[in-house]
Amino acid sequence: MNGVSMPKTRPERSAPPSVTLCFVPLLRWIVGLRSSEQIALTLDATSLGDQFVVLAVCVDYRGCAIPVAWTILRAGQKHAWRREWLRMLRVLRPAIPSEWTVLVLADRGLYARWLFRRIVRLHWHPFLRINQACKFRVAGAAQFVWLSALVGQIGQRWRGAGTAFASRECRLDCTLLAWWGEGHAEPWFVLTDLGADGCDASWYGLRGPSEQAFKCTKRGGWQWQQTQMADPARVARLWLAMAVATLWMITIGSDVELGPSAALPELPDLRALLGLNGARRARRTRLFRLGWLWLLVQLIQGQPLPLPRRLMPEPWPEIPERLDLPIPHRNALCYAYM
Repeated sequence: MNGVSMPKTRPERSAPPSVTLCFVPLLRWIVGLRSSEQIALTLDATSLGDQFVVLAVCVDYRGCAIPVAWTILRAGQKHAWRREWLRMLRVLRPAIPSEWTVLVLADRGLYARWLFRRIVRLHWHPFLRINQACKFRVAGAAQFVWLSALVGQIGQRWRGAGTAFASRECRLDCTLLAWWGEGHAEPWFVLTDLGADGCDASWYGLRGPSEQAFKCTKRGGWQWQQTQMADPARVARLWLAMAVATLWMITIGSDVELGPSAALPELPDLRALLGLNGARRARRTRLFRLGWLWLLVQLIQGQPLPLPRRLMPEPWPEIPERLDLPIPHRNALCYAYM
């Protein structure tokens, strides 16, 4: 105006949509591929040096894990993470059919009574490990006892209902599962809301693959440790790409491990090479790496790229038969067994 040029204003950039909107579709995709109505979710945290802390919810699958929800935090900002865990669990709830059996597993560093109660409120089943330096009062007993009094030697199991923690502000009515497995430095003590006859402490082993998920994001797969990103929001979007790619690799690896079928006759039969014939053995090659190698073979041969088609989970560990053994409680309504 009046011959004076006005400075041009840049249009405001709208914030990119949150990756949270993708959590439910991602988990529904996995649910739609599964052949079982049982699913195990693991809660775990990892870090990238002094840059980021990642809180992740993963789906266990055949010795691997697929991230389905995550929160990226700057490292060095300590707080309880309560809001982040509760938000992710609440967001994921609509993705799983209500009739499915859902275990939510977490290591002892993440145990909290509020977490246990929120999982139950979602109609899922907590499977939370606790430290052995705690006490438990068996249903029908008058006194609390140390957890070490319930399982004192390798190979022994115990499970029963009662109240965990002697402190009044921490007490929790629940089922305690205990097991000291071969090769373990100490026993597992796990709290759940399931009945004592319907589960076993060995199910806690389903949590192990969550470490594989973190390994696949870093040196074992997508090399995230080399990132130059500094913005947690950008990292969260990168994790979305890695999560979808991880699902892709694991489904391809799963198809190769399961071998050819009527629906997938083009797959090679590598079960003898992988050591999977006969009795069940430890995997020589994890599914992520197997899928990666088969994808390279398809690219070299100029074949169409395989897409995610099926997920066939392994059955959960069987519940062993119980053998009543003497235990150091009177009038204790519980069982110990080897």
